[in-house]
Amino acid sequence: MNIKRLIMDGEGVSLDFKKTITSCEKIAKTMVSFANNKGGRLLIGVLDDGGIKGVKSEDEERYMITKAAHFYAKPALEPIFEEVYVDDKVVLVVEIEPSDTKPHYALADDGKWWVYIRVKDKSVLASKIVVDVLKRSDKDEGVLIEYSSKEKALLEYLDQNERITVKQYCELLNMSRRRAQRIMVNLVLSGVIRVHTTEKEEFYTAA
Repeated sequence: MNIKRLIMDGEGVSLDFKKTITSCEKIAKTMVSFANNKGGRLLIGVLDDGGIKGVKSEDEERYMITKAAHFYAKPALEPIFEEVYVDDKVVLVVEIEPSDTKPHYALADDGKWWVYIRVKDKSVLASKIVVDVLKRSDKDEGVLIEYSSKEKALLEYLDQNERITVKQYCELLNMSRRRAQRIMVNLVLSGVIRVHTTEKEEFYTAA
């Protein structure tokens, strides 16, 4: 594993730098967002700007990460550890594999369990739609799409416009948010529309 090359690529969807582990909550959030996505790696002992500081005590960092993975994530995660020497400093590499028991929840400071997903180099809170998609995406039951006028209206709208939000969809057809979410979950799962999450908003486009 070429750590220097990884570091040069910078933080992203599947890579996160941590100088040191200070909080189980924070690290659980990152690990959960990796597991809910396509997996990822944490490099402990690396600064945000890519500078290599190294870890003081691998055992302490390992302990915190394992504790976070087992008690602050549910279902629990099993991190894979590797120690890599870079310029005589130890970088602890923590690999989180993509999970087949999604969604994973992380315990937040408020004592509640939340689902996080990875958006670029940030771990963001997943919307209800994304949580439902994660819940159902590993079940092989397939999605039966019934195109009612509501689905058709959505696809026609996306034919004319680049994107739509849940709020716009509700207003378009004057229906409840819950109903709109249910339709969107089915359409995302069947690959007809795509969900896009940014830090500020969530929107949908035709697939």
